[in-house]
Amino acid sequence: MRPPSVNDLALSIADVGLPHPLLVIAARAAVAAGDPDSAASEAHRLRRSLLGPAINATGVLLHTNLGRAPLGLEAGVGGPVRFSNLEFALASGRRGSRTTHASLLLATLTGAEAALVVNNCAAAVTLVLAALARDRGVAVSRGELVEIGGGFRVPEVMEQSGARLVEVGTTNRTRAADYRAAAERDDVALLLKVHPSNYRITGFTEEASVADLAAIGPPVVSDLGSGLLDERCDWLGQRPDWLAGEPGARQTLAAGAALVTFSGDKLMGGPQAGIICGRADLIAACAAHPLMRAFRPGSLVLDALQSVALAYLRRDADAIPFWRMAKVPAEELAQRADALGVGRPSRTTALAGAGSLPGQEIPSAGVELDGDYAAALRAFDPPVIARVNEQTTVIDLRTVDPADDTVVAAAIRRALSE
Repeated sequence: MRPPSVNDLALSIADVGLPHPLLVIAARAAVAAGDPDSAASEAHRLRRSLLGPAINATGVLLHTNLGRAPLGLEAGVGGPVRFSNLEFALASGRRGSRTTHASLLLATLTGAEAALVVNNCAAAVTLVLAALARDRGVAVSRGELVEIGGGFRVPEVMEQSGARLVEVGTTNRTRAADYRAAAERDDVALLLKVHPSNYRITGFTEEASVADLAAIGPPVVSDLGSGLLDERCDWLGQRPDWLAGEPGARQTLAAGAALVTFSGDKLMGGPQAGIICGRADLIAACAAHPLMRAFRPGSLVLDALQSVALAYLRRDADAIPFWRMAKVPAEELAQRADALGVGRPSRTTALAGAGSLPGQEIPSAGVELDGDYAAALRAFDPPVIARVNEQTTVIDLRTVDPADDTVVAAAIRRALSE
């Protein structure tokens, strides 16, 4: 029997809602498999492989696989056409700089002289090293030669930047004297301090403070990673217990760091970005480096980052989804779990995630299901992403927007029925 026309088959599954060229891909796959009737299934599979919304019920606030910090922004697709003054100076009518908008707000928030935005924190560190220490030494504690996500390691990042790694101290104990000795015997351009945002070393340990390093001479660069802007947490009213010990960018600069680097999509709660704050002369050197052209962010990132920074300046935590979710009392989450009317209400523990605050648990609540229902929940539209612990499926409401509770309940009922 002759197979149907690919184009006719694609037209027959138009109700899937994909553009015609993608329906053709699905139709071709079905015909190639010898099963034209599977064209609709192929199209649905293709649609679900595209970037789209998902409900995070894992209890991990900054889930890297789910985009880390959620943004409370509308995409604007189909709305009115809007340009922006990305690189246009409204006062003079001449070309402006994309580094001036969000950078001013970030400098204000951290108490820095200046700030610069790039596309992620690894790029921020690479740019700083390339601009300020190429062909020169950078002293780093052996206990801070970390590996970040995707297998990238500090020594490798440093090598690509052109800087020379100068290891000091030991894995568990590094003193200011170790950095001082390195600065005296080597051509050291920077003292780099890497915050252990995704691991902890406990026991017989010692580390040098930023204030101690600032007294040695070379500029101190502190890679904070997680990106808590201010330890006082003015936007919340008070500092949560689960943030105990997490350094803030403002306090690190006040202690003597010349520069701090951190991620925009972790504890800051913004889009993926790398942020450099600190001395104006060092920021200017970074901005003028050729790598800045490769690392610069686009208008969507800068616009989102500006919106988040303005919310901080207004002390409006509710406008930042990460903080809105993080500050909900566990009792309120328990009430929502009861109201779902499905599953077994339970107390759970949430995590910051994305390599932030390792070992710090946040009291939470949700519902549990006996058995592994993760795949069935993912198959719902929109998919609900839960976690499974010892054959118990946990749906943690800490990371679920209240507006999605009815969707989560429907997904659970569907999973249980199947």
